[in-house]
Amino acid sequence: MDHVNHFDTKATYWIMRAEYLVGFIACVVLALVHFGDIRWWAAILLFFSIDVIGYYPGAIAFKRAKGGPIHKAYYVLYNTMHNWFAAAALAGLWVLAFGVEWALLAIPLHLCADRGLLGNTLKPFSVAFEPEPLPAFQSFIAQVTGKQQHRPVQDPTPAEASAA
Repeated sequence: MDHVNHFDTKATYWIMRAEYLVGFIACVVLALVHFGDIRWWAAILLFFSIDVIGYYPGAIAFKRAKGGPIHKAYYVLYNTMHNWFAAAALAGLWVLAFGVEWALLAIPLHLCADRGLLGNTLKPFSVAFEPEPLPAFQSFIAQVTGKQQHRPVQDPTPAEASAA
């Protein structure tokens, strides 16, 4: 929400997703326009390398831990591979090794799809590797929005209390 309060409301979260959807659509349009110019084996390699390195190891560890805690290294791998710094580094290394090519669209396509289509963001250490509702956060959201998630139990009125 701001640099002091690190959370998004539903509206700001959906705006962020919409921004990434614009990026995703731009990548898809460019890929379609330059379809014949894309080396598809390279595009597929670039697209999946992000998850092969950054997501699958943590997802497997999380499944094996049956929802329990997993090593922080999996979060670091995920966050490293799913940010624009790593994307720029990967693209830069690719350009140095193979030159500029349309297959590089796979990198922003992946990141924009993750954030825009799937709603994934970077993973903080304080939450489960796979999304799960946090009771404290759900309570906080209810407090901030004024919406109760569960009907509160009310104390009986004096008449009800004396009748019991």
